[in-house]
Order: sequence, then C-alpha cells, then structure tokens
Amino acid sequence: MKDALRDCSLDESKFNMKSTILNHKLIPPPNWDRSGLPAWTYFNDELFELEAEELFRKHWQIVCHVNDVPVHGSYVTFDLVGERALIIRDGNNQIRAFHNVCRHRGSRVVNLAEGRCKSAIICPFHGWSYNLDGSLRGAAKANNFPELDPQKSGLKMLEMEIWHGFVFVRFKPGPQSSVAKLLDRFDEEVSRYLPDELLQTAPIECTSPENVNWKSIRDVDNEGYHVPRAHPSLNDLYGKNYYDEPFINGVSRSFAPFNEGSGRLWSVRHYKKLLDQFIPPYNKFSRAWLYIGVFPNFVLGFYPDSVIFYQEIPFSVKESGIRGATYKRPDEDRTMRLARYLSTRIDATAIMEDKQLSILSYEAMKSSAFEGILLSDLEYGVRTHHDALREILPVMSQEIEPPSGTMVESNNLNRKTSPNEVYDG
Repeated sequence: MKDALRDCSLDESKFNMKSTILNHKLIPPPNWDRSGLPAWTYFNDELFELEAEELFRKHWQIVCHVNDVPVHGSYVTFDLVGERALIIRDGNNQIRAFHNVCRHRGSRVVNLAEGRCKSAIICPFHGWSYNLDGSLRGAAKANNFPELDPQKSGLKMLEMEIWHGFVFVRFKPGPQSSVAKLLDRFDEEVSRYLPDELLQTAPIECTSPENVNWKSIRDVDNEGYHVPRAHPSLNDLYGKNYYDEPFINGVSRSFAPFNEGSGRLWSVRHYKKLLDQFIPPYNKFSRAWLYIGVFPNFVLGFYPDSVIFYQEIPFSVKESGIRGATYKRPDEDRTMRLARYLSTRIDATAIMEDKQLSILSYEAMKSSAFEGILLSDLEYGVRTHHDALREILPVMSQEIEPPSGTMVESNNLNRKTSPNEVYDG
C-alpha cells in the first residue's frame, strides 16, 4: 500500500503552499475561513447568467473520447448553456470541432447525440450541406442566394484540444491555459492507464434535470468527508485511505487506495478478487481509484478496470443534470469485463446517494434556520473550489444578495478589490 501511495505522490512544490500535504493528508492553512458561498448564489438567475458566460463558455469542457468518433463522419454533440458543439472525424481522419449551428438560419446541423454522416453534414431545416471539414458544400436552391464562399459560409470552428485521447472544447476564449498545460502534472500518472486506447461501452448519457443548482452537486463531489456515512460501498472499498487535494490552478486530485482485506460487501469483495486475476500490464495498476477534478464542473476517473468522466450540466439556476461515460480497454477479457461491471455497480449506487445529498443540502439553503456552512479540514477542497469561483465572479463574496438588475455592476465593483491568490488556471 505504501508503494502505491508513493507511486501516485504529487510534487508539493506545485501546490499553493498556504496548504501542505503531509503523509498524503491535506493540512489546510491555520485559521482558514471555513465558510462557503452565501446561499443566494445558488438561487439567483442573474448570477446564473454570469456563470454561463464566465464559467461555462470560457472554460474547457470535456466532450468525449477520440474513439467515440471512430470513423470518418462519426460525430458526438454537446450542449451547454445555450451553446452547441459538434465533434466529427473528417475524411482525412482528423477530429474537428464546430458550433452545431447552420450558417443559414441557425438550426442544428446535427440533431442527435451521436451518429454518423457518411459523406456530408446536411441541415435538417432547409438542406444546406457541409463537407466533413466544415466547409459549405452547397445551399439548397443556391440560385436564390448570392455566391457563397465555401470557407466563409462554412461551419464555425470551435477551440478544441485533445489530451490523452479525451476531447475538450471551449466556446469562448477565457482565463484557463491550454488543456495540456492545465493538466501537465498528471501526464505521467494518467499515461499508466493507457487512456488513448479506450473504447466506448455505451453512448454518452445525460440525466434528466433535477431540481438542484449545479454547485450543490459539485459541493458534494469535492469532499470525501461524507464517504463513511453516506457511501457504504465506497467506504468498504477505500474509505480508510481516501484523501482529497485542493483545487490548485484549476485542477484537483483525489486518490482512493483500496482498504486492506477482502471487503464486507459482496460487490466489493468480488471486485477485489477479480483485480487479483488481471494479466499484464493491468496487474501493474495501483489498487486504487484516481479522480482528477477540472474547474469548474467535471471529473476524470481512472480505475484498474476502466476510465470514466462525469460533469454537471446546468439547465437553469435550479435545474441540473449529470453527463458522463465509461470506457473499457480494447483487449478487455472476461475477468476485466466482470470487474468493470462491479465497479460500475458500485459507482451507480454512490451516484444515487450523492444525488440525494445534493438535493438535501440545496433545499436546506431555503430554510430560515440556515446560516451558512462550517467546513472541516477534510472539506478544504470545497473551500478551494469556492475560492476559484469567487476569483472569477467576485460578487459571490457578497453575503447580501445584490438588488435585482445590479448583478453585473456589483460583480465589476467587487472585482476591483478581489485578491488574485487562488485561481490561475
């Protein structure tokens, strides 16, 4: 177990030294502020519009894996706060990212979550067609239009980056650095899981909207303090050794070495037995689950048997869903397939438990008895995520909700005095 921890240790010099890691446990700075965001930030429609612009449009979002678009013309779409992305593999085997917006009337040129356009992308509204490289192939009844330049009238490109096989997009330029720079400290650790070779196990899914703000979901996910009480299966698997690291420069890391022993629950016990039967190179993986959080709203998970991602999708200030997928190894044998089935089962139980916790905590903020939160040292990750939010949107530092119609003005006023200490993504 000590070797596994040593293999996955992190260079402390890359941490904000106001907090430290000692024996793989986070030691927050002395006398740190244990409060969280004020309750109004979870209910205000005007703030949500600022979040949509400053957080979700201007920060990287994970969309899919390159092998989700395996052949020319295969595509994945992604919707977020009114934006629409299209990831497609062109005829030269290149992956491209476009706004899923027809240049004629703005219709979606592709209306499904996943699929394939064999030779052209054809808008379902009026039949404008685009080549797989995004250039305009032709307008229906073109004689009714002036001459159209194939490039200028083609689909608008999106900023895209691929990191270890995963595809990321950004709708507008923003404060984060490139994905490669943002996640460079994880390159060596992640490469051990052979992520470039992963294959889809099922189409990417997004849950139906739940009556909860997206930050409430992220608050639950940003700490493991609740694991012993709220997640029996996770606690049985790794509860004794799990630890979170804070958000630093827009990313966090959580590491979950498995408990010693066989486990009490059937799924955990048999999952561990199956891992013991893995063949090289998979028997060299740490007996642990690794989570990498990326600000503001998604997580990559690396398991011995599979790799996952999940992200909060805000539909409105009071409605959110979870989008995600699970990926398998290309040479998965029966043993690994069964192990993946069990890890998915354990995860699915935890997801339902977290869903309920998110709703309970969100509802509590409406109570007249609610006076804010008091974070433990084990919840320092929640604080660092909140600090990163405040850095981008300093109006969140106000305890009193700004009057209606003054949100942008209040945010700009707070920005003049907002410290630049936490977020440098």
